[in-house]
Amino acid sequence: MSDLPAALLWDMDGLLVDSEPVWSIAETELYASWGRVWTEEVKAACMGRRLDTAVPIMIEYAGVHADPAAVSAWLLDRMVQLFAAALPWRPGALELLAETAELGIPQALVSSSYRVLVDAVAAVSGPWALTLAGDEVVRAKPDPEPYRTAAATLGVAPGECLVLEDSLSGARSGRDAGCAVIVVPSMAPVPADPGWTVLPSLTDVDLAAVRR
Repeated sequence: MSDLPAALLWDMDGLLVDSEPVWSIAETELYASWGRVWTEEVKAACMGRRLDTAVPIMIEYAGVHADPAAVSAWLLDRMVQLFAAALPWRPGALELLAETAELGIPQALVSSSYRVLVDAVAAVSGPWALTLAGDEVVRAKPDPEPYRTAAATLGVAPGECLVLEDSLSGARSGRDAGCAVIVVPSMAPVPADPGWTVLPSLTDVDLAAVRR
C-alpha cells in the first residue's frame, strides 16, 4: 500500500492563489464606499469563510445598514475584474501541483469562494479531479462538510486525504472532516494544534512531509 495520500484537497484563496490581497482591494473599496476603513481585525474575522457568512460580518463591523445579497454581488463582480487583471500564485503552488499530478494523486480544489471565481482559477491550473465551490455546499468552512463532500465524491476516506489550507477556519474544517491537514498561513497566523501541521511555505511541502 502506498504511503502517499489517496487525494490532495487544496484550499484556493490564500493557499493556491495569493488572492487575499486582491480581496483586500475589493473589501477596502467597499468599506470606503461606506465611509469606513477596512482593518486587519475585520480581515481576520472573515478569512476562510464563504461569502454569505463573511459579508454579514463585514456589515456588522462597519455598523451600516446594507443588503448582504447586494454586497455579495458587488464583491463578486469586482473580484472577477481583479482576477482577470492578474492571478498571483503562492510560492511553490504550481510546482507542487505538477509534482503530485506526476505521481497520479487525485487533486481537488475545495474553496469557500463561489463557482465563478473557482472556475477562473481552475481554468489555468490543475489538473483537477474535482472542484467544489463554496456555494455548492450547505454548511461552509469551518464546518467539515466541504472536505467530507470532496472525499466522498472522489471515493476515498477522509482519513486517507491530505488537506492543504491557509486559514484557521479551513484548518478546522479539514481536521473535523477527519483529514490530515497542513497549514501554510497567509494573512493571519494559525495557532498550533494537534489536528494540523503548520509550515511556512508550500515549498516546504515535499514528498517526505506528505508521507509523514
